[in-house]
Amino acid sequence: MFYKSTRGGQSDLTFSEAVKKGIATDGGLFVPSEFPVYSAEDLGKMADYDYKALANEIFGFFANDFTADEVNNCVENAYLSGNFPMDDPAPTVKLTENVSVLELFHGPTCAFKDMALQILPEFMKQSNKKLGDGKEIVILTATSGDTGKAALEGFKDVDGIKVVVFYPVSGVSEVQKYQMITQEGKNVKVIAVEGNFDDAQSGVKKIFGDDEFNAKLNEEGFELSSANSINWGRLLPQIVYYFHGYLAMARQGDIKIGDKINVCVPTGNFGDILASYYAMKMGLPVNRIICASNDNNVLTDFFHTGTYNKNREFKTTISPAMDILISSNLERLLYDVTGGDAEAVLGYMTSLNSTGLYTVDTKTIESIQNIFWAANATEDETRITISKTYSEHTYLADPHTSVGLCVYDKYFEATGDKTKTLAVSTASPFKFNKSVAESISQPEKIQNLSEFEVLDYLSNKTLLPVPNPLKGLDKREILHKDVCKPSEMKEETYKYIKS
Repeated sequence: MFYKSTRGGQSDLTFSEAVKKGIATDGGLFVPSEFPVYSAEDLGKMADYDYKALANEIFGFFANDFTADEVNNCVENAYLSGNFPMDDPAPTVKLTENVSVLELFHGPTCAFKDMALQILPEFMKQSNKKLGDGKEIVILTATSGDTGKAALEGFKDVDGIKVVVFYPVSGVSEVQKYQMITQEGKNVKVIAVEGNFDDAQSGVKKIFGDDEFNAKLNEEGFELSSANSINWGRLLPQIVYYFHGYLAMARQGDIKIGDKINVCVPTGNFGDILASYYAMKMGLPVNRIICASNDNNVLTDFFHTGTYNKNREFKTTISPAMDILISSNLERLLYDVTGGDAEAVLGYMTSLNSTGLYTVDTKTIESIQNIFWAANATEDETRITISKTYSEHTYLADPHTSVGLCVYDKYFEATGDKTKTLAVSTASPFKFNKSVAESISQPEKIQNLSEFEVLDYLSNKTLLPVPNPLKGLDKREILHKDVCKPSEMKEETYKYIKS
């Protein structure tokens, strides 16, 4: 198995090389040269696999420069019972006759990013051993809230790796912010950026694309890599839980092996939903992939028109992990549906960088529309969905999950499609407790409470426990106080690396 860039400038990299580099030298994203395809008979054989066995099966194909024992060691170290529930790290809960919820928030930071960012450090350590160049890896990441904490938690105190996380100063919840700024670890650094997530993400991409800066770091014994879903080692683990959710639905009697399902994913940077597309390519029986956006509905517009246009107002919402106008992983989808046309993808990305928009050809958008269905949920619709889901099903959903559930309802209303649907739940409702509490209660009851006091209020009201990783965050020492402008991100990165 080898990896190549979506923009054509690099190819024939091993899994270890692709994971360690994170992003191609031409600015493209690494994709595998082929995908395994599982038949219904294969799925039947995997029906009783637990999460670790399923991960071993899928990782073994893509990481075939690792031995089976090396893959298994990575899996065992990542999915420890101390990090995730022992019986099932990603349980599936039946919500309605047609919808089951795949809960991905039971890890150490209460967000779906844990499913990948607990194993990426294992992939990275093993890759570094194999390549043996002696360079210290610097993980450089922009976050809209969850990736940052999950990366910090996954990589803390890992020898040979430093971590620098940038987050938008006013673009994350208080809980998300405190999870990051109180992070312990001898090798971690958190810096707030004056701007939104796209400013932070663009700043990180510029650092990766600065050949002179990267050459300087290499001479000094450092190599940049990423923990965002632009890194294949971060995206690959997300494929696993779609197979896991499907097989869980089969075990629960909602479907039979071979039946098609819909998948509904609240979407920002397009990594999580792309993993479901790759799962479909690998034989997972998927009828429709439902792309759910919030008020930053650049993806919804693209799927309807074929024009991706980021030149619009950036809106701060109650689902901040989706407050994104540049969905990086869409590049991988475009590469795939154009039959690996790197020249076309390079043209689209060049246009996006220079003008803020691009338009794909009719054949490409029609190919996408045959698989994806897209809509967005407004802030009011999201709040109503939180309330409705709790009152009708006694199920407490965070705002991102509720965006997905709202858009699913729109899909059902538009199509009447009764195909069983796996709806992805990306975060604990307690991470966004104020928005959730306001939606299921009277806002005036919490208007004078801090976000951390609302944790207890929400727990008392719903009789659900506050997740352990979120308890007492505001009582912890603040260890990261730096703030910088987007133009200062490279300087801040270098300052920390050399400290």
